[in-house]
This record gives sequence, structure tokens and C-alpha cells, in this order.
Amino acid sequence: MIKNIAPRRGAGILLALAAVLPLGTSAHADPVPPPAPAPMRLFALPRLLDTPDEALPPRVYTPSAAEDAIVPAAPPAGADALVEAVPKAVAEAVPGLPAASAVPTAPDEAPAGSAARACTRSTGPYQRQVEKWLKLRVDGRQSAADCAAIRRFQRQQHIRPDIGYAGPVTWGRMQAISARLHPNAAGKCPVRKYKVACVDLSRQLMWVQKGKKVVFGPAPVRTGRAVHPTRTGWFKVYWKHKNHWSSLYNSPMPYSQFFSGGQAFHGIYASVYNNPPGSHGCVNMRYRDAQRLWSVLGRGDAVYIWGRKPAV
Repeated sequence: MIKNIAPRRGAGILLALAAVLPLGTSAHADPVPPPAPAPMRLFALPRLLDTPDEALPPRVYTPSAAEDAIVPAAPPAGADALVEAVPKAVAEAVPGLPAASAVPTAPDEAPAGSAARACTRSTGPYQRQVEKWLKLRVDGRQSAADCAAIRRFQRQQHIRPDIGYAGPVTWGRMQAISARLHPNAAGKCPVRKYKVACVDLSRQLMWVQKGKKVVFGPAPVRTGRAVHPTRTGWFKVYWKHKNHWSSLYNSPMPYSQFFSGGQAFHGIYASVYNNPPGSHGCVNMRYRDAQRLWSVLGRGDAVYIWGRKPAV
């Protein structure tokens, strides 16, 4: 009786494998990820397996003409509105600040009661930088004059809530404005005869230059957080996938252009400014910017990344 136990157990294992594995599939074949839940999908495309920490490249293939013809879904209105990252305690201390003030509003629409709302007395994390940019007295402490000047800028740029708080969104917008004409004024992105996609982690900006001519941008970006940093150095765009879907985070990555493992330029359906602490390694872009970049960069184009992403 004992001699018959092993054969029966082996037969049971074979039957179990036969039931689990489809015909023509071996136990050593690549795992096939399950399809994404129907409500979460924006389009019907094959789902590819991404890797943790976006360290390894996705499974590269050549999209069909039919797949490439699909235009990624556009973001909802107000998705990339400029909403300052104001701590709850700071917001609650401002008289007249409605609870809904953090909700994105139309660019030409001011929240109710904004004219009578008081300025915040709180010093923001970018107080000194904002004071210097506005040509105010640089002391790193909020004053009534500081708040009034910051608030005027926020209203001009449609940043909400416009309470004069020197936060990351306000400072990020100032850096983007300063870089409009000469993003490479400091010469940190190498000048080459060919196109180079430049990513400045310190300023959270990217642009494309050919020689000394800027052919795209600068555009604001959101790069990797401390635990998933965007890698620095020289890279090349090795795969373009217009309708990529992240199987790791179950989210769309419209207009993806991969340059290092699973790290890519791609659009997001939110603001690149006020979504701390950062991405999982990719260079996130506003949807329209990613859409425009798609036609600027090609496979094999150079990418150069330097600097360090601010903690806030």
C-alpha cells in the first residue's frame, strides 16, 4: 500500500497543473496578468506587466496601426488647476476661507468672498525664494506686505486659494515663468547638435533643445519621490507607447516615452504641481504637454537628467 502513495500524489499534481495551465502553456512561461477591471479602463488594449520601482523595462512590442490610432482620453476640466498645497491648520486660521476653496475653479472665476478674505500670517516653505522673486525684503518671515504681494501674484496666475501662502505651487509657477525665455541659462544641460530632452529635477522643469535652440518647453513636471527617485544621467528614448497602462499602479500613462527601464515621460490626469511627494520614478507631465512632446521626441533621442527634487 505504501508503494502506491507516491504515484497517486504525482498523478494528483499533474491533474492540478492540467486544470490550471491552458493548453500550450508551460509552468516556466511568462505569467499573463489579469485584465484590468472594466470600470477603470479608458480603452481596450492588451495589459502589459510593469515592474516594482519601475527599474526594469516593460514588455516592449510594436503597437498596431489600430492601437496607435486611439487617442488617449483627455483629462476632465480643471484636472490641472493650480491649487496651492496649504496645510489644514494654515487654512483654518484664515478668516473667511471657505471649505471648498481647495476645489479647482475656472481660471477667470474667483472663489466667493475672496475680496474680503484675510491674508495668512503663516510663513510658507518657500518664503525666502518667493520674497526674492517678488523683489521684497528677504527675511523668510511673512509680513502684511509680503502676503499682499504674494496674493496679487496668485490672483494673476489663478492659483487657489489666493491667501498669500508661499507654497510649492506658487514657487513652482514662478520658476516656470523665469525659465520661459532661457531655461538653460545656467548651462547645466549639455548643448549638442542633436535633440536633447533636458530634465532639471531641482526646478521640476523639462524642455527639449537642439543646439542652443529650445524646440519644446520649458514645461513643469513632477519627478520621482525620495524612495523612487528619477534616475540621473544620459539616456535614450527606447520605446514610445501612446496608450500605456501601468499594471503596477492600475492607472493610465498617456503618451508614454520610456527612457530608463520603466521610467518614462507621460501625461497624468491631475496637477503636476500639488501632488506631493512625487511620482514613482517617471517624469509626469500635464496631459497637453505630454501630447505635444509625443511629436517632438523620437526613438533614440537623447535624454539628460540632473539635480535633485525638492522635498516639499
